[in-house]
Amino acid sequence: MFFISLKSSQNSTVHHISSSQSSSSSPVGRFSVPQFQSFNSVAMALVLHAPASNKNALKALVAAEYVGVKLELAPSFQMGVTNKSPEFLNVNPLGKVPALETPEGPICESNAIARYVARLKDAGLFGTSTFEEAQIDQWCDFSSMEIYTGVARWGYPRFGMGVYNPEVEQMAILASKRAFECLNKHLAARTFVVGHSVTIADIILTCNLLFPFEQVLTKEFTSSYPHVERYFWTMVNQPSFKKVVGKIIQTDGPLPPPPSKGEAQALVPAQVHPQPHGRHTHKEKVPKQKEMPKPAEAPKPVEAPKPVENDDEEDAPVKKSKNPLDFLPPSPMVMDNWKRLYSNTKAKDFHLAISGFWEMYDPEGYSLWFCDYKHNDENQVTFVTMNKVGGFLQRMDFIRKYAFSKMCILGESSPYSIKGVWLFRGTEIPQMVKDECYDVELYDWTKVDITQEDQKALVNAYFEEPDEIQGMKLLETKCFK
Repeated sequence: MFFISLKSSQNSTVHHISSSQSSSSSPVGRFSVPQFQSFNSVAMALVLHAPASNKNALKALVAAEYVGVKLELAPSFQMGVTNKSPEFLNVNPLGKVPALETPEGPICESNAIARYVARLKDAGLFGTSTFEEAQIDQWCDFSSMEIYTGVARWGYPRFGMGVYNPEVEQMAILASKRAFECLNKHLAARTFVVGHSVTIADIILTCNLLFPFEQVLTKEFTSSYPHVERYFWTMVNQPSFKKVVGKIIQTDGPLPPPPSKGEAQALVPAQVHPQPHGRHTHKEKVPKQKEMPKPAEAPKPVEAPKPVENDDEEDAPVKKSKNPLDFLPPSPMVMDNWKRLYSNTKAKDFHLAISGFWEMYDPEGYSLWFCDYKHNDENQVTFVTMNKVGGFLQRMDFIRKYAFSKMCILGESSPYSIKGVWLFRGTEIPQMVKDECYDVELYDWTKVDITQEDQKALVNAYFEEPDEIQGMKLLETKCFK
């Protein structure tokens, strides 16, 4: 009796698959390589050799989350040390990471590793036809050779990972713009790069976009490619992605000036690949290396448990992360009371709930806002349009306690319109909404003037869900409460 034990050192579960076949093993380098005829016939553990923050390693880790297989990261892996050891070079003579330890032997090249992991269980990551599978391969190659390579040639020299040449940099910038224009056009009417659900192409493409968004491309650059922005933020906020990469923060500053030769040599390759939370910058690490000779500073990192303890305190009573909206003057209107009233009212009786809303509405403590999607001409496909709204509401989850909304998809045929109404605590759209949710910039916002009967009637219509709103057929509604 044999089993497959796939485990991770980071709070993972263990999956067991039984089999009645036997296996034997033979060593290759430091990897133990059992010989077997099929995947289910051997006791095994998949071990990924790479730094945890390496974007190429993230491809396999995210793929593992989607298929329900856990990878074990090799402990104490040091970039520039472990991958230069004779044992590692025996597996990959180029010393590149990641490398995956499997029962059949090691696998190198990140895309190949991600594909292997994605095929361990059928989760639909390779499309529904031979044609879609070919398209998936196409976009995997495109994301690596066009998207990532262009931005890497642009950004790496700025971080000391190569010789800086202004002419080469300009060529890299132009190449990056062409690649992003191509991807932006492709995503105009699509939620995912291939088909109607996440594939391995989306996983590889998004991982290849992490370094550009976190380290090189500011909002000024990416705003020219709104569909790429929408796609990227949709993907990194998927549960399986977020579990691996954490919170992503787009860089907001210009690239550092070209480093001197001494600075370039001081940087190490691992620094180019951001931490999953994107909080470490190259600018912070260079001066730290200059200060390292001071022995007096060595004990200071030992005091790090103090902020960690503060983090634990935040998680317990949630007092430290007190929302600024909690400090607004008290209001006679209670959001939960309105949500409860609306939720407990049948659709045919929504007019009764609306009457109750206006009785409790407090314009000094709350505000109503109409929103209208700026790019409605692009909404050619119903499910893609619905996915846009769904993704928007998903990314607004952090404000759920202080907001209520009815979002509507309108139109009998394409292009469809996305419109809606939002109720926010406070007299303005909360600043945190503008800061945290990219989608807000994709909408035109108009504050409702409740003294105008036509505007008040439109609010009623959004809440009541009639057959038509503003002369357009009501196709779909989504309630955020």
